[in-house]
Amino acid sequence: MRAGVRDERIFRTVAAVLLVSAFSISGYHRYKAERAGEERSPAWREEGLPVAVGLRSAGLALMLSVATYVLSPRRMEWSRLDLSPWLRWSGAGLGAASLPLAHWVFSSIGANITPTVTTRRDHELVTDGPYRWVRHPLYSMGSTFWILLSLLAANWFMGLASVAVLVMLLVRLPKEEAWLIERFGDEYRAYTGRTGCLLPRLR
Repeated sequence: MRAGVRDERIFRTVAAVLLVSAFSISGYHRYKAERAGEERSPAWREEGLPVAVGLRSAGLALMLSVATYVLSPRRMEWSRLDLSPWLRWSGAGLGAASLPLAHWVFSSIGANITPTVTTRRDHELVTDGPYRWVRHPLYSMGSTFWILLSLLAANWFMGLASVAVLVMLLVRLPKEEAWLIERFGDEYRAYTGRTGCLLPRLR
């Protein structure tokens, strides 16, 4: 087996392990949050049709491109980047390092996590863990993970799809924050005054 083919197989294996680990963390915590069976309105009604369609379309493109890279890499050769191995391994290492952070974020938000912008019936304002400094660490952590995975895969389309998902989340954020202000009022306004949106606020 040629060295390049062998190396690419190793990169694909690492990508698959990172994917399974990330989905296991996310799936476990989301399942726990959804066990109550609380009824929710359709996403397009809560978020607006353009945002709901745009976000899910970008997410689908990202998921399909990642799955294709892992299972049938030749189909993604058209968007391959010529990156050095050390840069790709940096993406792998930082991606692995982000998994404990993902667990910390999900553990901190607990049952308050929702798939859309609205709050739950018994929603609580979480201000501990990473939420002590950042209001939406799940968005920043998730976007970083997918960009690092794109670096590992050396694929510009995966990176572009990751950025597109982040952009749609940023478009959706004002509506999400409006729901939180409606729910928690001055408590949330004070919280926004001392925290950053996606990154800690520099004082």
